[in-house]
Amino acid sequence: MLFYRLLFLLLLSTCLFSASPDITLAAQAKDEQELMNQRMDLYKRVEASTQLPWYYIAAFDQYERSVRLARNDLTDPTGTLSIMIPPDKWSGLANPNQEDTNPLSITFFEGMGKDGDQDGKADLTNEYDQLAAITQYIMSYGADKDNFRIGVWEYYKRDRAVSIIMSNANLFKKHQTIDLQKKIFPLPLESHYTYNGTWGVARGWGGRRTHEGTDIFAGYGVPVRSTCYGIIELKGWNKFGGWRIGIRDINNTYHYFAHLNGFAKDIKVGQLVEPGTLLGGVGSSGYGPPGTAGKFPPHLHYGMYKENGRTEWSFDPYPYLRLWERNERASSRR
Repeated sequence: MLFYRLLFLLLLSTCLFSASPDITLAAQAKDEQELMNQRMDLYKRVEASTQLPWYYIAAFDQYERSVRLARNDLTDPTGTLSIMIPPDKWSGLANPNQEDTNPLSITFFEGMGKDGDQDGKADLTNEYDQLAAITQYIMSYGADKDNFRIGVWEYYKRDRAVSIIMSNANLFKKHQTIDLQKKIFPLPLESHYTYNGTWGVARGWGGRRTHEGTDIFAGYGVPVRSTCYGIIELKGWNKFGGWRIGIRDINNTYHYFAHLNGFAKDIKVGQLVEPGTLLGGVGSSGYGPPGTAGKFPPHLHYGMYKENGRTEWSFDPYPYLRLWERNERASSRR
């Protein structure tokens, strides 16, 4: 009898274990959607009470979120709000108490800290206080686009941060949502293509260097599509990549499309794109001055780069391409 009980428990645990990945993924998706709804509700309430357009505070918060998730020296966001104000900005640079929670002394030392929930403390770890502080900071410059840009620059003192936050604000405003995480495969799934993991492989032309992407081989002229919601940061010629386009998404990830045979009509720098936007076609351009082509079989070089508020680096896009390809195929069957 004991043997059968143990066997039953073993079979039960095996079933639970085998089902757990799907259950976990479903639970994660539900949690992410719930968090997104909470964030959107928070931004809308800020807009209603301050007249600050919701997409400005959302863009600020999204940038902070992407930076914190990309750096090991910062904690990952755990609450609804992702903005993490440095202690010296919060309490005031000259404040001898960098853990000060007294609104009066913080104001005296020209710190940003505010008492958002009216409990008598300006607590750096309190989301209501954080939100009040960052909202009042932005509003001190003005709620219009130009003054918001100035406020962002004064906060970060970094042009890249300004451009990324303004791009996110434009994307959120256009689509009226922060739910812009959808990704697709860069080539139509019905086209003939092949690819393998080639990130980090040595390259020969142009000196010693490594391959910062995945090569997707396909017929000349096969459409190349945007994989994400984002903004076109770069378009033109590069002696290595030939005709290429660079797109930055709301997670501060840069998507790089190279060796194109040309660009789609009306595609330009600063344009907002979404998954499926036509960028150009597969080609064999590159490895020489403008117009050079045919030095290798036609393919799309697809690269991904992460920016963390300090620097930018390449990472392997192959697992993401496989995931997007699989998800897109599954979605088309529904």
